[in-house]
Amino acid sequence: MTTQTTAPQTPSTPADGKPSGLIGIPENLGRALATGGGILTVISTFLAWTWTDAFPGDLTVYGYPGGLQVLVLIAGALTALFGLASYGVKGLRWLTPGSADSAIKLAALAAFTTAWFTIIAISVQLGGLANLEPGGWVVAIVTLATLLGALSLPFERPVTEPADPDDTDWEQFRHNTRNKVTVFKAAFASSDVTSARTLPAYAEILIIVAALALGLTVFTYGIGTEYDELFVGFMITVGFGFAAATKAGLVARVSAITAKHRNVTMIGAFVAAAAFPFTQSDDQYATIGVYILIFATVALGLNIVVGMAGLLDLGYVAFLGVGAYTGAMVSGSPSSPFDIHLPFWASALLGAAVAMIFGVLIGAPTLRLRGDYLAIVTLGFGEIFRIAVLNADGTSGPDLTNGSNGIASIPNLNIFGFDFGQEHTIAGFTIARFANYFLLMLLITLIVVIVFRRSGDSRIGRAWIAIREDETAALAMGINGFRVKLIAFALGAALAGLAGTVQAHVTYTVTPEQYQFAHVVPPNSAFLLAAVVLGGMGTISGPLVGAALLYLIPAKLQFLGDYQLFAFGLALVLLMRFRPEGLIPNRRRQLEFHEETEAPTVLSKAGA
Repeated sequence: MTTQTTAPQTPSTPADGKPSGLIGIPENLGRALATGGGILTVISTFLAWTWTDAFPGDLTVYGYPGGLQVLVLIAGALTALFGLASYGVKGLRWLTPGSADSAIKLAALAAFTTAWFTIIAISVQLGGLANLEPGGWVVAIVTLATLLGALSLPFERPVTEPADPDDTDWEQFRHNTRNKVTVFKAAFASSDVTSARTLPAYAEILIIVAALALGLTVFTYGIGTEYDELFVGFMITVGFGFAAATKAGLVARVSAITAKHRNVTMIGAFVAAAAFPFTQSDDQYATIGVYILIFATVALGLNIVVGMAGLLDLGYVAFLGVGAYTGAMVSGSPSSPFDIHLPFWASALLGAAVAMIFGVLIGAPTLRLRGDYLAIVTLGFGEIFRIAVLNADGTSGPDLTNGSNGIASIPNLNIFGFDFGQEHTIAGFTIARFANYFLLMLLITLIVVIVFRRSGDSRIGRAWIAIREDETAALAMGINGFRVKLIAFALGAALAGLAGTVQAHVTYTVTPEQYQFAHVVPPNSAFLLAAVVLGGMGTISGPLVGAALLYLIPAKLQFLGDYQLFAFGLALVLLMRFRPEGLIPNRRRQLEFHEETEAPTVLSKAGA
C-alpha cells in the first residue's frame, strides 16, 4: 500500500466554479420546487388520504386535517417558510440567520418521511395501496418532488482523496463510501449564525415566552398521542423539525437570548410546566408527567456527580430508594415497623439527610478510586442496597422493610390541610391526585435546579469542573480532590433522597424491585445515567429533556413488544454516534467533540 501526501482539505466546486447539489437539478428550479412543494404539501393535507376510518386518526375528511395529516402539514409549512426566507422575502429573513438551504432539506425530509410512513402504514394495516384516496397519492408525489428539489440546492463540497489503486476492492469500497458520507454530511452543514440587531428587553422576553409556549405545546401533544402511528410520526416530525431549526440558526439565536435572561427563562419554564396539568381533561397524562419529573429530578442530581464532577456512579438509584424507604417508614403506613407519622417537610428533610449519610459512608472509602474501579464499587453498592432491603423481612434479617412485599398503603400527603389524594378546583380547573403531586414535584425540581445552578457557579462548582477535566492537574493546583468529590457525592445523594420521599407517596408502595441497576421501567441506574449522557452532561436542561424522552419513548414503544428495548437501544447507539455531546450539550464539551467548531469568545464558569 502506498502513502499519499495531500494538502489540507478545502471546499471544492465543480469545474464551472459553481457549487452543486446532491441532485442534478438547476438551483433555481430546485428552490422553486422545494418552496412550491412545501405549499402543495400543506394543501394536500386537506384532502382525504384513505376511504375508511379503520385507520386511526380518520384521514377520510376533506378540508379538515387529522392525525398524521397535521404533522405533515407542519413539516410542509416549515419547508415553505424556509424556502420563502431563502428568497429573501421581507419579514421572513429572521427565520434563517444560519443556513436556509440546510433547513429546507431537513424540513422537506420531515414532510417526506412522515407522509410516506403514513402511506405505508395505511397500506400495511388496511391491506394494500388500493385503500388510498387520491389525496394519499398526491401527498406522496408532492413530498417526493419537494425532497428532490431540496436536495438539489447547492453546497460547498469538501475535497475528498481518491482511493489508492493498490488497495484491495474492499478497502477501495470503504474509502469511496467514506467519501460519499463526507459529501452527504456537507450537504446538511450549517453556516455561521449572523448577528442579530439588538432588541429591546421586552421583545427578547416575548421571544422566550413564545419559545416556552411552543415547548409546552409540543410536549403536551407528544404525551397525549393516542395511538402508535401518531407517536412515531410525531417523533419523526419533531426530530427533523428541531434539526431544521438548528441548521437555520433559530436554536442558537434563542439560546443566546435565554442565556442573557437566565432568571426569566427559569421562571418562565416552571410556569409553563405548572400549566401542564391545567391543559389536561383528566389525570391520565398527569400520571406520566409526575413520573417524568421524579425521573428528571433524580437525573439532575446524578448530573452533579457525573456531569460536573466526572464521577461514574452506576448505583445512584439506591439513593432514591434510601429516600423512598425513609419517607415510607415515617409516613404512618401500617406496613411500617415504626409507628411514626411525620409531616411532609420533616420526612423530606429526613429522607435527604439519610441519603446524604449513605452517600458519605459509601463515598468516604471509595472516592479515592478512579474510573472503572469507582464504577464497579458504586454498582456493587446499588446491588447491596437492593438485596439488603429484600432480606430485611424479619426472617433473613431484621424486620424493617417487609422484604419483597415492601412498605405498602403509604397514605397521601396532607400539607396545611391540602389533601393530595383528593380532587381540587383551582381557578375553575379541576385537578386530581397525580396533578397535585405533579405540582409538588415541580416545586422540588425547582429547588434542585436552583441548587445545581448555584453550585455550578460557586467555587466548589469550579473545583468540580477542574477535577472532571484533569484530576492530576487540579490536585497540583491545590484542590483537595477527595473533599470536593465527597461533597459532590453527598449532595447528589441528598437530592435523590429528597425526590424519593415524594415517590413513596405517589406510588403508594415501595418495593426492592423498583431500584435495580437495569430494568424496562425507569428510573433505574442505567436509565438515569443514559438520561444525563443523552440530554447533555453538565447542563441543567439536558438531563431534564433526556429524562423526559427516556421515560416517554419506552412508554410509547410498547407496541413493539419484545423488540422494544432493541429499538430503544439502537436509537441510543445512533444518537451517541452522531451527537455524542448530547441533545443540549455543555459548550466546552461540544467543542471537545467538534474541534472544527469555532470557540466562543467567552465561556461561562461551568463551560456552558
